[in-house]
Parts: sequence; structure tokens; C-alpha cells
Amino acid sequence: MVHRNARLTVAGRLILVRRVLAGRPVSHVAKEMGVSRQCAHRWLVRYRAAGEAGLSDRSSRPVSSPTATPAAIAAAVVELRSRERLGRDDVARRCGVSPRTASRLIARAGLPALHELDPVTGIALRASRRTQIRYERDAPGDLIHIDVKKLGRIPAGGGWRSQGPDFIDHNHGRDRRVKLGFDYVHVAVDDHSRLAFAQILPEEKGTTCAAFLAAAAEFFARHGIRIREVMTDNAKNYTVSAAFQGQLAALGAKHITTRPHCPWQNGKAERFNRTMQEHWAYRAPYASNQHRAEALAPWLEHYNYARPHTACDSQPPISRLSPTS
Repeated sequence: MVHRNARLTVAGRLILVRRVLAGRPVSHVAKEMGVSRQCAHRWLVRYRAAGEAGLSDRSSRPVSSPTATPAAIAAAVVELRSRERLGRDDVARRCGVSPRTASRLIARAGLPALHELDPVTGIALRASRRTQIRYERDAPGDLIHIDVKKLGRIPAGGGWRSQGPDFIDHNHGRDRRVKLGFDYVHVAVDDHSRLAFAQILPEEKGTTCAAFLAAAAEFFARHGIRIREVMTDNAKNYTVSAAFQGQLAALGAKHITTRPHCPWQNGKAERFNRTMQEHWAYRAPYASNQHRAEALAPWLEHYNYARPHTACDSQPPISRLSPTS
């Protein structure tokens, strides 16, 4: 690629060389072409050494880079990111490089950003053009994001995810035309600390949502957090339910709803749902629905107390709580 400020393209350099080889003085030709004598001599020398191929721009990359990341580590970064779809900080920590180095290696490999990937299959989707506006409340409990994630139940034996797409459930005699239904994972995420609470419940009626809010309030209270505001979507089990509104009143919490058809406004819960799917719900081919349900509590323990979080300066959410929260 020719530099945007270059006086001569490859074709112009060839004209310069041909005029000099025809017998004209280098200084005269250089003046006509608007370049210095040194520049004209450089292209003439390169032409005599390599022909027309010598008139193309050379890479400015150094011959050697002693401090470059070793090829084996660079390959490990790309392989880990592709296989486990981890963020750059997690990749950097596991491969022993800095986050900036991991980010540069990922970009150099042409891998898409995580938000452009399907959370289950890892297939690249078209990137969203919506501008992300990030915010954070000043203290724990100032705002709690609540949402519900539906997950299809897993049949005994694990179904096709563990047995393969051609799996037929002969052993358990289950008619595959009969739907197993869904688990409703209710989640609550603190806006400031990202501390999270989740329960698997049989449905998402108003009374169930109210009971979940009460359980979430007890969980946050054990960490010294008093809920002051709650954000949900505009579903009737939140906005119309007398049980849910009564529980809000009992907590003395204000109810905030997102704008219709704008789920990203409840972004902390939405992002937690995605993390929960990637690292718990679809992390392994579970043998049964109960097997997956039993794995939720240990994963939540890891998420809240051990897993580094980018928004918490690579510390777990519990690190953002103070004794006075």
C-alpha cells in the first residue's frame, strides 16, 4: 500500500526510472516529478536490484522483534479465546500476558468481539450498531436489576446435547413430542457491586416474583445491603401484580421500569444472564435437569466471591462491598 502522502505511486516511480535510464540527469527528472534527488536515486537503485518489483513499498516491520510475544503463547491466547470465549482479562491471566497484549493478539487474529457471538453456539452474529451508554450507581443497594431467564429443561440422560443430535430416548421411554417445559431462573444483580442472586422457580407469576424479591432482599441484607430501588421490564408480573408491588412497599423500595422494547436498559441483568448461560447453563452437557440445578449454587458462589469482574477492577463483586453498605 502506498503511503497517503507519497508523491509517487508505483507507476510514477517507473516513469521516473525510465526517464533516467533514457539518459536524462537524475536531478532534472527528480525536479519534474516533485521529489528529491535522494528519493530518485533510491528508486533507481531498487529498480536495478529487483526490477519493477523493487518499486513497491516495503514493510516497515523490523527484521527481528526480541520482545515480541512468543508464537506459542500467542497461539495459546487465540486458541483459549476461540474455545472458551473468555474476556481478554481472563485470557491474559491464564496465559501469563498483560490484558493489552491479549487484546492485541485477539484483534490481530481477526476474532470477533464477544458481544458479536451467539452465547450458545459461538457463531458470529452481526454486530449491533447501538451505542452503549454505561452507568453505575454510587453505592450497593441503590439499584437492583431483576429479570427472568427461561431455560428448557433437560431430559433424564442428558438428551441430544450430551448424547448427540441422533440420540433417541429408548431407555427412559419418553415421547419426544411431549415438551419438558422450562425452568425460570429469576436473577437479581446489584448495580454498583454486581453481586448477584438467582433462584430456579417453576414459573414467573406475580406471587412468585414477589417471593423471589423477598428472598433476594434477605440475601443482600446478609451482605449489609438495603434495597432502595428495583428495576424490571414492563411485564405484568411486575407492574400489575399486587403481590410484587406489596413486597416493594414492604421493603420501602422504588420501582423503576425500562422503556418498552428496550431490554438493554436493564443491562446489568441482561449481561449476567448471558454470563450465567455461558458459564453455568450451557457450560457442560448435564446428565439431567437436577444435575444442572445443583450446579447453580456453586457457580454463584464462584461468581460473587472468586471470579474476577472487569467492572470491579478485575476483583470479584464482593470486593466492592464495605462494612457500611
